[in-house]
Amino acid sequence: MRKFLTAEWHDLIMANYEVDPSLLTSRVPAGTELDLHEGRCFVSLVGFMFLNTRVLGLPIPGHINFEEVNLRFYVKREMPDELRRGVCFIKEIVPRAAIAFVARRLYGEPYEAAIMRNYNDSGKVSYRFGKIPQNVHARKFKNLMSESIKVTRGNRLGVPQVGSHEEFITEHYWGYTKRGMNRTDEYKVEHPKWELYAARHPKIKVNFGRWYGNELGFLSAKAPYSIVLATGSEIAVFKGSKLSN
Repeated sequence: MRKFLTAEWHDLIMANYEVDPSLLTSRVPAGTELDLHEGRCFVSLVGFMFLNTRVLGLPIPGHINFEEVNLRFYVKREMPDELRRGVCFIKEIVPRAAIAFVARRLYGEPYEAAIMRNYNDSGKVSYRFGKIPQNVHARKFKNLMSESIKVTRGNRLGVPQVGSHEEFITEHYWGYTKRGMNRTDEYKVEHPKWELYAARHPKIKVNFGRWYGNELGFLSAKAPYSIVLATGSEIAVFKGSKLSN
């Protein structure tokens, strides 16, 4: 397989919510099924930095370092000789309109452009975002970034234990995109195991209904089942392919 994209993902905040599997049934791509951990179904709100990004080995000016916030859930695909555990995205938010446009049009990924900022200092990690206003000049006003994910980095925890909840959240190495009722695209993501830190003093202020649909709006008032803070690493995304029927 050919590497399509390489980058570094760093300072991943993963806020994980237990949901009823029926909320995700219509979103599950053909050829996969929901992946549960100890009978629980999760969606994860993930904020992180995309750094040193290259497409087919080439940097794209103005699109090398940026924030991303996504909401994802977990699926698996049974193969004759392996179990492929992957993620599906409900929405991926980035601060570059060109990235969102290309991802939507060419790859069917649910990207949206937004105003975004990040903060990482003295152990505090945060991601803020908001809807792009009609008035371009209004982007300068911080109060437009109404959504935020914040934690303080605590003690170093090392890599998660085999079979643990944290391993389940951080170690899905395939991506699946629903391109229609009967079409699913599959791609591989490669990275080493990530070390974790305790996520102290978490603060999540996100209007889930506004960004992800009314059926998920209740998550705004729901406490996460867990919050995982991962250091990240270099990553590679391989060229995808359409699943055969």
